[in-house]
Formats: sequence, structure tokens, C-alpha cells
Amino acid sequence: MNFNFLQHFGRYILFMRTVFSRPEKLSMYYKETMRQMNDIGIGSLTIVVLISLSIGAVTAVQFAYQLGSSLVPRYYIGYVVRDITIIELAPMLTCLVLAGKVGSNMAAEIGGMRQKEHIDAMEIMGVNTAAYLILPKIIAALFVIPMLVSISAFVGILGGYLSSVPTGLMTGEEYILGIRSFFDPYNIFMMFVKGTVFAFVLTTVSCYQGYFVKGGSIELGQASTRAVVYSDILILLFDYLIAVVLTM
Repeated sequence: MNFNFLQHFGRYILFMRTVFSRPEKLSMYYKETMRQMNDIGIGSLTIVVLISLSIGAVTAVQFAYQLGSSLVPRYYIGYVVRDITIIELAPMLTCLVLAGKVGSNMAAEIGGMRQKEHIDAMEIMGVNTAAYLILPKIIAALFVIPMLVSISAFVGILGGYLSSVPTGLMTGEEYILGIRSFFDPYNIFMMFVKGTVFAFVLTTVSCYQGYFVKGGSIELGQASTRAVVYSDILILLFDYLIAVVLTM
């Protein structure tokens, strides 16, 4: 088990070295990067908005329930929803969802090309397939996924408003006061750091699983599953490490 881990880790490092080598033709990389941005960003926007709206609404309702009849001011609901959404829920949940949607799709796409010998054909023609197929995906993810995370944070806060103000849990003025209270811009920085790191992790791990797939359709399905599972585990691990490093 340990040997397999070290073997895959070493191959992953060498794989990343090949991916970030000098591109042969920048115009081809630009077109592919734009296509990946559209697939990752626009293709994932609906599911990100729906999940963020739900999470923000549930967080506000649950925190209002926890307050009960305590002496804590009601505007703290907006304050808590804002901070927990920005610091934790938006980057982590968005990237966990994207690992399942985008990551599995990347692994299946590249794995299918490997099985149909498209990658072998390009390598015979002298194309650096690792860089050509994967670098545009990484660049697109590093740009688009932090944007999706910021949209998720905004929609989550909006969801908290929609679940607490129209239902009478608190007034709109109280919720807005909570959002504006005790704001620390450093939390935004933490959100984008997490979003960027998670984007790199889920993209590279998924592409690695697809690029080195062997066998038939069963193995391709297993590679897609591993891409999601390993990406989620690493996202949770890096979430903890980033939280420790940036809050010490």
C-alpha cells in the first residue's frame, strides 16, 4: 500500500513536470483554455447557485434556531452566515461538488482518449499530450473556479436573507447590519486561496487518473470514481491545512 502510494506520488510529480513544459503552439492552447473555461464555468453555474442558495438558507435557519430566546442579538445571524459562507462553505462545498461534476468528466474524457489510442497517435506526431490536454484545463480551472466560489459566497448570503427575512425570523435591516458588522477583508483572501488550491487539486488529480487509465470501460469507470474520491479527500485535507496555516 505504501509502495503504491509512493509510486503514484512520484509519477504524479513527473506528470506535473511534463504538463508545465513549454507549449508548442500558444494559439491552440488559448482556444482550448477558452473552451474549458466555458465548460467549467457556465456548465457548473446552475448547480453551484442551487447548492449555495440552499446552504445559506439552511445555515440562517439553523443558527436562528440555536439562538432561540437567548440574549444574543438577532443581527448575529447575518454575521455568522456571512463569515461561515465566505471562509468555509463556499470554497469547500463548491469544490467538492465540482470534483464530482468537473473532475469525473475530465477523467472520463482523457481516459476515453487514452483507450481509443488518440493520445498515442498524438505522441507519435510529436505532440506533448500531457501539456496539450491538461494544461488548458488547469489554467481554466484556476481562473474560473475561484470565480464560482465568489458567486457561491454571494448566493449563500442571499439565501440566508431569503430564508430569514421574508419568514419573519428577523428584519432586513437586522440582517444587513449583521452582514456589515465585524467584517475582515482577510476572510476574502482565505476564500480565494482555498478556491485556487482546491481548483488545482481537483483538476490535476482527475486528469492524472484519466491519463494513466488502462483496460476497458470498467477501468475507465473506476478511474472516474477514484478521481472524485481522491479529489474530495485531498480537498478536505488541504482545507484543514490552509485553515491552520492562515489562522495561526
